[in-house]
Order: sequence, then C-alpha cells, then structure tokens
Amino acid sequence: MAVTPKIAPSMLSSDFANLATEAQRMLDFGADWLHMDIMDGHFVPNLTIGAPVIESLRKHTKAYLDCHLMVTNPLDYVEPLAKAGASGFTFHVETSKNDWKELIQRIKSHGMRPGISLKPGTPIEEVFPLVEAENPVEMVLVMTVEPGFGGQKFMPEMMDKVSPPSFCTYT
Repeated sequence: MAVTPKIAPSMLSSDFANLATEAQRMLDFGADWLHMDIMDGHFVPNLTIGAPVIESLRKHTKAYLDCHLMVTNPLDYVEPLAKAGASGFTFHVETSKNDWKELIQRIKSHGMRPGISLKPGTPIEEVFPLVEAENPVEMVLVMTVEPGFGGQKFMPEMMDKVSPPSFCTYT
C-alpha cells in the first residue's frame, strides 16, 4: 500500500468574507487540497461552516475540498455535503465505532472519498480496522492538535503516528 502525503491547509483561519480568494491563494502557494473544518458544537465546543459554505466555495474552485467533520452524527452530513460539492468526507473514529461500515458505504455511494480522523489521544490502532476493511477508508487524518479550535500549537509527538507501518510506503 502506498501512502501519499497531501498538503491541505485548513481554511478555518481564512477571512470568510473572502473565502474564494483565500482558497485560491492557498492553491497558488502549492496546496494539494483545501481542508474544510466542519464543527457541530457537540463533538467539539465550536460551530463552523457547513454545507451552504461548501456549496458557495465550490462555485469558485475545482480544488479538492477535504471536509473534516468534527461532528457527533456524521451520517447526517453525507447527503448535504455531497450535494454541496464536497470531494472528501473525513469523520472521526471516536464518533463512528458502531456504524462506520454503513458510513463508508454511504460516503462512497455519494461520490466522495471517505477518510478517518483521530484525536491526539486516540491510539493509531483504532483506525486499522477501517484501513484494512473490505470497503476501507481512503485517507487517514492524524490530528496534530486537539479538534475544535484553530490556532493551536503543533504537537510534534503526533509525528510517530504518521510513520508508515510495515505494509505502507510513502510515494
């Protein structure tokens, strides 16, 4: 299995009044994807953007919109984000322990790429069943800050989690 790192700056720190311009600026700087942080005020204490903002931004860019859902019920967001033009749908392993197979299937059936994310305190082994499954996720997002707040200090100790296991190589 090949592992391809992507540069995906979070748009959370953008000037939301000029989101399309900010997105283009990130792409001009070399971003591979645009990381869209979606928070529900339950899984994390803050609220951020949702499907209407993704839909508005999609009108101004063909970039890969990597939607990172920090939400309690990710299944509720699949159809609205697909209709809005999301490219990827990354959910938290901590929110989907009982229904991840159905969630992955729904994400894929709506034409998005499924990804899994884990908080800094969650062991990397938690994502192995989702990566090794018959119908696996296609991306792993290893968080290097606690979810829910922008502007945090990078946690270098999380880099151990991104070292590829023996069955992976970087490309």
